[in-house]
Amino acid sequence: MPSFDVVCKPDLVELRNAVEQANKEIATRFDFKGSDSRVEQKEKELIVFADDDFKLGQVKDIVLTKCAKRNLDVRYLDFGKTEKLSGDKLKQTVTVKNGIEQELAKKIVKAIKDSKMKVQASIQGDTVRIQGAKRDDLQNAIALLKKDVSDAPLSYENFRD
Repeated sequence: MPSFDVVCKPDLVELRNAVEQANKEIATRFDFKGSDSRVEQKEKELIVFADDDFKLGQVKDIVLTKCAKRNLDVRYLDFGKTEKLSGDKLKQTVTVKNGIEQELAKKIVKAIKDSKMKVQASIQGDTVRIQGAKRDDLQNAIALLKKDVSDAPLSYENFRD
């Protein structure tokens, strides 16, 4: 039976490249001279450091533009709240979404069932598997999800006949 998986996985190599480019731009920009502004990456999260609110906003803008230039969807990035460090220094944790959350998975399954297509959707951990009798039905399901679900950047893999 043909099937495919709906996943939400960022390209971590492109993310690392975007962070490196952002740090390189921060190091060369005149308005960041003498400041301790930078972006650090740990596995599935980024930590943004800056001297004040304005510079924190500038660093976030730089990170977002570098991600966009590297074709990395900015919806993967979930900016947390700002924390104060010593003095005026600020720190913000940015979580990188990886895997489909339970609420979004339920929304995807509901959208497939409400469409009355001849496919079945099932939640399997942090992915959603969609099975159908015909390849055309699966392609219609992908088109439906691209149109209806805009909460997170979805990708489709393990397409099997």
